[in-house]
Amino acid sequence: MLQNQSVIPDIKAIIAASKDKAIRAVDNERTLMYWYIGQRIFEEEQDGKDRADYGTYLIKFLSKQLRPEYGSGFSVRQLERYRQFYRMFPIASALRTQLSWTQYKFLLAIDNQYKREFYVAESVKNNWTSRQLERQINSSLYERLLMSNDKESVLAVAKNEKLPSDAKEIIKDPMYLEFLGLKREAAYYERDLESAIITHLQDFLLELGNGFSFVARQKRIHIDGDEFFTDLVFYNRILQCFVIIEIKTDKLTHQDIGQLQMYVNYYDRVEKLPRENPTIGILLCANKNDGVVKFTLPENEKNIVASQYKLYLPTEQQLLEAVKIELENFEIGKENN
Repeated sequence: MLQNQSVIPDIKAIIAASKDKAIRAVDNERTLMYWYIGQRIFEEEQDGKDRADYGTYLIKFLSKQLRPEYGSGFSVRQLERYRQFYRMFPIASALRTQLSWTQYKFLLAIDNQYKREFYVAESVKNNWTSRQLERQINSSLYERLLMSNDKESVLAVAKNEKLPSDAKEIIKDPMYLEFLGLKREAAYYERDLESAIITHLQDFLLELGNGFSFVARQKRIHIDGDEFFTDLVFYNRILQCFVIIEIKTDKLTHQDIGQLQMYVNYYDRVEKLPRENPTIGILLCANKNDGVVKFTLPENEKNIVASQYKLYLPTEQQLLEAVKIELENFEIGKENN
């Protein structure tokens, strides 16, 4: 009879951790190999730059020589990707060991340097898998954050160079909840949406952003004999505060804002520790009126945020139109100033 029953799970955990490290080490070496191949191809191209077609000839020639022996990883398309990898990430020592080759392939498809650096920083900081990185790129996380933040602030927060100063720097608007799998034509109550979020909690935390952890669902609050229930309570370790989320499947009203303000006040006065920061309240709503939010809350209010949710990802055209409108508004604001 074993004296310590934990010996088997302990050994299994050691084996799993070692296997994971070995897989990561192999992938890191593969990533470096592709970088050095890309560097060598680029250098050879520069030596023959007096010939306009030398680059195309070189890639095809190399593929013809290498593919029979080393396989499909040395097709023309792959060799072009290795060259692109070197050109986009020209310093080998700056490559992140936390990122897999699959993640770098997703990053190579991003032309914008700021956007690419943002996803690198976020992937490393949040330990995203390849699937998670792909989803965040496809759901246009960078563009959505830029709707309310300048590029420098987004990158600084992503790289841990500065802490967010208020909720709007980390709360997305809109939030895309396509992972809930809810049907487009159906009508939903708050409880339906809440239950779907709990079922897909890991994906919801990813959509919320950095530093969030789940605390409670339908948290009971007692106020002078009356009972109230907050929909969802989270904690954000970056902002070091509670985050209360109220779900509204109908159009947002000033009564909804007032109710959330009461919950925020309660948490600040009863639940919050002295060392913690003021509670943040998020109204996750199907429709919102920014004017109602603005005039219901005091001026310069930073801790109550209304965020619209979408059950489906935007099309590329919708995203481009949204960014265009934002840029137009920015230009108008500069002219008025």
